[in-house]
Amino acid sequence: MTNEKRSSFSGKLGFVLAAAGSAVGLGNLWRFPYLAARHGGGIFLLVYLILAVTFGFALMTAEIAIGRKTGLSAIGAFQKLNKKYTFVGYLAAIVPAFILPYYSVIGGWVTKYLAVYATGKGASASTDGFFGGFISAPVEPIVWFIIFIGITSLVVLFGVEKGIERVSKVMMPVLAVLAVCIAIYSCICSPKNIEGLKYYLIPDFSKFSMSTVLAAMGQLFYSMSLAMGIMITYGSYMKKNVSIESAVGNIEIFDTGIAFMAGLMILPAVGAAGAETAGPGLMFVALPGVFNSMGIAGHIVGAVFFLLVLFAALTSSISLMETVVSILCDKFKLGRKLSCLAVFLFSIVLGLITCFGYSLWPDFHPFGNPKNNVLDLFDIVTNNFLMPIGALATCIIVGYLIKPKAIEDEVELSGTFKKKKLFRVVIKYVAPICLVLILITSVLSAFRTPIENSLVAAYGEKTAQAVLKFFVY
Repeated sequence: MTNEKRSSFSGKLGFVLAAAGSAVGLGNLWRFPYLAARHGGGIFLLVYLILAVTFGFALMTAEIAIGRKTGLSAIGAFQKLNKKYTFVGYLAAIVPAFILPYYSVIGGWVTKYLAVYATGKGASASTDGFFGGFISAPVEPIVWFIIFIGITSLVVLFGVEKGIERVSKVMMPVLAVLAVCIAIYSCICSPKNIEGLKYYLIPDFSKFSMSTVLAAMGQLFYSMSLAMGIMITYGSYMKKNVSIESAVGNIEIFDTGIAFMAGLMILPAVGAAGAETAGPGLMFVALPGVFNSMGIAGHIVGAVFFLLVLFAALTSSISLMETVVSILCDKFKLGRKLSCLAVFLFSIVLGLITCFGYSLWPDFHPFGNPKNNVLDLFDIVTNNFLMPIGALATCIIVGYLIKPKAIEDEVELSGTFKKKKLFRVVIKYVAPICLVLILITSVLSAFRTPIENSLVAAYGEKTAQAVLKFFVY
C-alpha cells in the first residue's frame, strides 16, 4: 500500500465518529462505573474530567498528528520520524494485536447476553452461577466469540470509508441515544437512585487520595485508546484540512459523555455499595439481578442495555483490528483481504487460548494471583505495561527529540492551535510523570505479594502497607 492510494475518511464527521467509536467501548460502559464506585464516586469523576482535558488531550493530539504527518500506521510512522524510534511503533503494533482476541472474547459474552434478553430469557441470566457456567463451558463461549470477531472482520474488510466510517455513522448516534434513554430510566425508576446519584455526582474531597488520581489516569488511558497505535492509524486517514484540535475535543466530549452516562445507568440502579462490591463482574453478574427485579420492563431495559454495550464493543474491536490490518498493509505490503484474513486467524488462535483459560486451564493463575487467568495475563501485559511504556516513549520523542513544534506545525495546517501552551507543558512534564506513576503502580499491583514481602522484610509492615496504599488502587 502506498501513501498515494491510502484510504481516508470523507471528512471531520466521519473521522470523529470513527475515532470516538474506538474510544467508546467496554472501558466506558463496564470499567468506568465500578472504578468510580471504588474510588470515591464524585471525586473520581472530577479528577477524571480534569485529566481528560489535559493528559488525554495532549497524548491524543500527539498521536493523531503523528499519523497525519507521516501518512502511515504505527510502525511506519515512527520509522519515518526517525529509524531509531521504530521500536515504539512495534510496541504500539503489539498492543492491539494482543488486545483484539481477548476483547473479542468479552464481546462474545456481550453478544450472548443480548441474545438471552432479546429472546425473553433474561431471568435466567440473573440466577446464581449463570455467568460462571457459561464462560467455563467448553464450546458455547467459543461460538459467540467467533460470531463477534466475524462481524468485526466483515466491517474492516470493507475498508475505511465504506466499512468503518459507514458503520460508525450509524452505530455512534444510536449508541448515544440508547445511553441517554437508559441513564434517564435508571435515574428515575431505580430504587436506589438517590443514594447512587449523590455518591456519583457530589465530590467528597475527604475521599481524595493518590490512588484516586492513579485510578482515573489508568481509566483514561484505557478508555481513550491511547498508545495502541489506533489514533496514529486513524490520523493517517485524516485529511489535511480537518482541524486536529477540534476533532480531539469532539472525541473527548463523546467519550467522556458516554462514560458519564454509564455511571448514571449503573450507580443509581445498584447503588454505590453494590457497584463497588460487584467490581469487574458488575455488568454480567450484578446488573442482570437489577434488571430481573424490574419485572417485564427489566427484560426490555436489559435487551436495550446489552445492545448498547454490543455497539460500543464492536466500534472498539473494529478500530483494534483496523490498526493491525493497516500495519500489515503498510509494513508488509499485503492487500486488505489477505491482511484481514491473517488478523482473523491470529485472533481466533489467541481467543481460543483465552476461552480455554476458563474451561481447560482454570488452575492457571499468572503473577501468583488466584483471581487471575489467561485473559488477565493478556490484559495486564498490554494495559499495565506495554501501553504505559509506549506512551512514555511517545512523550519523550515528542517532547525532547523531534520537539513539540513538529506536532504543533502539523496541527496548525488546519487552523490556529489554541491550546499550544497546554500541549507543551503536558507532553513534556505532566504526562511523563503520570506515566511513570502508572508503571510503578502496575508493577506493584502485578507483583504485589513478593514486593510486599520484600518491603516488610526491609522496612517493616507499616512502611510496606503505606507504600502499597499510596500506589496500588
